Amino acid sequence: MLYSLHEMAYASAAPFRIGAQMARDFWTSPFNPAADTAIGRTAFASAGLFESMTRRYGKPDWGLEVVTIENRPVRTTEQVVWSSPWCRLVRFARHIGDLKRAGKPTSAPAVMIVAPLSGHYASLLRGTVEGFLQDHDVYVTDWTNARQVPMLEGRFDFFDYIDHVRTMLGVIGPRAHV
Repeated sequence: MLYSLHEMAYASAAPFRIGAQMARDFWTSPFNPAADTAIGRTAFASAGLFESMTRRYGKPDWGLEVVTIENRPVRTTEQVVWSSPWCRLVRFARHIGDLKRAGKPTSAPAVMIVAPLSGHYASLLRGTVEGFLQDHDVYVTDWTNARQVPMLEGRFDFFDYIDHVRTMLGVIGPRAHV
């Protein structure tokens, strides 16, 4: 029911979002003499804020096909090593030949980055993942938005969360850091 209310609120804001886009166009028009006034800039900023706060944003790409390690490009491959309806465990495998050219050991300690469940996309941790790729074998939890999981899959509570994290640590093996 909570998701239904959220979707209803989003749908009801659609006409106001269109109005905000029209206001932004009005206040940036070169034919509007008031566009370059304090009131015009404030109205433009307010309309832009409303429009961006009520917009749906898609999941950004990881964009980590190549990372720089020791000033050398190292190719990475995104691999899903475990999945459930609620989560995917994504590994960023570094290309062995590129690692050797960068003077790095081919085996590295594994680290699992547990992304928040707060409705944000795991790919927003791109900078953190890129930093850890310098010296680690990186795994990231990529949680599925709960509204996209069919109710037939059952509930997902705190204990399920713990079970998922423990299972993923088992997949990575005993050398994993969290």
